[in-house]
Amino acid sequence: MRQIIVFAGTTEGREISRWLADEGVETLACVATEYGRELAQEGGSLEVLRGRLSREEMEGLFRREGCPLVLDATHPYAAEVSANIREACENTGCGYLRFIRPQASLSDENCIVTGSVEEAVRRLAVLPGRVLVTTGSKELHRFTQLPDFRERVFARVLPSPEAAAHCAELGFPGSHVIGMQGPFSEELNLAMLRQIGASWLVTKESGKAGGFAEKLSAARQAGAGVILVGRPPEQAGVSVEEGIRTLQKRFSLKTAPARPEEKRTVVLAGIGMGVPENMTEEVRRAFRDADCILGAGRMLESLRDLRKPLLDAYDPEVMTDWLLKHREYQKAAVALSGDVGFYSGAKRLRTAFEQAGFSVELLPGVSSAAYLCSRLKISWEDVRLMSVHGRRENLIAAVRGNFRTFTLLGGRDSVKNLCEELLEYGLDRTEVTVGEQLHYPKERIVRGRPEELLTQDFDGLCAALIENPDFCGGTALCIPDEEFLRGGAPMTKSEIRCLSVAKLRLQENSQVYDVGAGTGSVSVEAALQTPKGRVWAVERNREAAGLIRENARKFRVSHVEVVEGEAPEALEALPAPTHAFIGGSSGNLKEILEVLLRKNPSVRVVINAVTLETVGEASRCLRELPFEDVEILQVQVAKAKTLGNYHLMTGQNPVYIFAGQGNGRDRQGRE
Repeated sequence: MRQIIVFAGTTEGREISRWLADEGVETLACVATEYGRELAQEGGSLEVLRGRLSREEMEGLFRREGCPLVLDATHPYAAEVSANIREACENTGCGYLRFIRPQASLSDENCIVTGSVEEAVRRLAVLPGRVLVTTGSKELHRFTQLPDFRERVFARVLPSPEAAAHCAELGFPGSHVIGMQGPFSEELNLAMLRQIGASWLVTKESGKAGGFAEKLSAARQAGAGVILVGRPPEQAGVSVEEGIRTLQKRFSLKTAPARPEEKRTVVLAGIGMGVPENMTEEVRRAFRDADCILGAGRMLESLRDLRKPLLDAYDPEVMTDWLLKHREYQKAAVALSGDVGFYSGAKRLRTAFEQAGFSVELLPGVSSAAYLCSRLKISWEDVRLMSVHGRRENLIAAVRGNFRTFTLLGGRDSVKNLCEELLEYGLDRTEVTVGEQLHYPKERIVRGRPEELLTQDFDGLCAALIENPDFCGGTALCIPDEEFLRGGAPMTKSEIRCLSVAKLRLQENSQVYDVGAGTGSVSVEAALQTPKGRVWAVERNREAAGLIRENARKFRVSHVEVVEGEAPEALEALPAPTHAFIGGSSGNLKEILEVLLRKNPSVRVVINAVTLETVGEASRCLRELPFEDVEILQVQVAKAKTLGNYHLMTGQNPVYIFAGQGNGRDRQGRE
């Protein structure tokens, strides 16, 4: 016989069930799904019953359990379930207690209130833009009435196999389904809305415990409108606080459950260079107030005197698992080197902790860039900031285009490798300042030319400031033909090259293929436009491949990678491109385009053609393959040639330039 039956369809329902059982009250919690059963944490005086019950089944259950008190802690929108519980209690003589979440006051002008999910769908049918639906999977089928729901609608549902299977059955693509357990922080809601590019958020008024305020605030910041499905008429009941007092009196309990909205806190704190003197007072106070401290290796050394429990770890999963197992720690602090906003692990940690249900705070520290520049008595407002510690970056591109470049270094021989790369790309006139063990007793700051520092020993973890007196701000375009090393390899002429690269519409982080690269002139021009990207120059001729490498060194574009081989076979092992230029195809144009579309259905392609056969093939391929916004230009350039006192115009061969954008679908029409 149970003393109480709790219909635990909400977070507070599960928390109260666990609290009652921990206090020795024989409790039966009723949940609808297997996932709800896992969350309810069955054990001790708590038994969990899974499954949706009809009114008749509820009456049978109540009678078998001796007509105990029934607590209705279902969701505010579960009106039908709540009505069945109340009627079953009346028919069996059970005591009935209904918990009601307080309604939020609505004053947001971007909020459209509807009376039902069906009405929300009708509104969306005439409103443009992507939609994030957070009303659960039960009524998700109604959104399939939108003709373009597969492209527009993103569904956030519980991370259960049933919910995932239901979404798949309805036809939602996997990339449009987010399986996560709420409630969610404002920051996480905002990140999701921005990642999706949502114009609308569909939600229910779930109250404070359901994270409703956080959803509204995130939507406002993301510039998204809110479509609110209004609550059904609420039956009589009591607030959670009043209900807890009733339960305490009925079962003679002295304690109260922890409120679901009182989250445990994790502070991500930047400790500067790591010594106490380099930490801000705010950061030191956070560590003093914390119940435990987490961090990797040397980050903990200066904090051991606080005599707090320590965890030596860096992996987000290890940290979250440890804190979830040690629930006695309500406030944790994580020590991170430098500043939390400068190439820090704070970004990954914040996401992991928030997904695990923690409230996260960030406290800044003194970055190594700011510290080194202060030691050198220079400002860092014009310094290009980057890091090659454990990451691939186009450092040479940054040094080429900036007077001062700061970088974090990591790994064995990191300074030696830096100096060798600077020398390889002709940057021998640069001045390099290396700082190691900054702010520690053995701090060392050394300055010199790359060849002077090449043979010196440094710590693996250090920082460098590179000054280039020959820096060239901005990026070049239409480099004169005579500046390239040519040999016998073919080359796209300057004016055609300039127009072709412009038609690629490159971004600074584009991933570019140059197929049939010849001397690499297009590769170089593309690399200069994409300092944070990468260019693969594909060339089958070994002599031409050597010329590409020499031209890449001459123009200081270290992010040009030469791929020796014939397309399309040579493309198979490469990462997916965002853009591709085809200057030579050796008769394999269709096969090359098919590989590009398979790797990235939205790839942007520019093709140069001189022969009429290639013109015909390019036109046919762009018509038959899934490309859109196709442009075809015919360009003929004439340049003046000096003959004595006269200038004679000499015409070049006409060149056809084809440009097109993959339409985002594969050959079968799939996204």
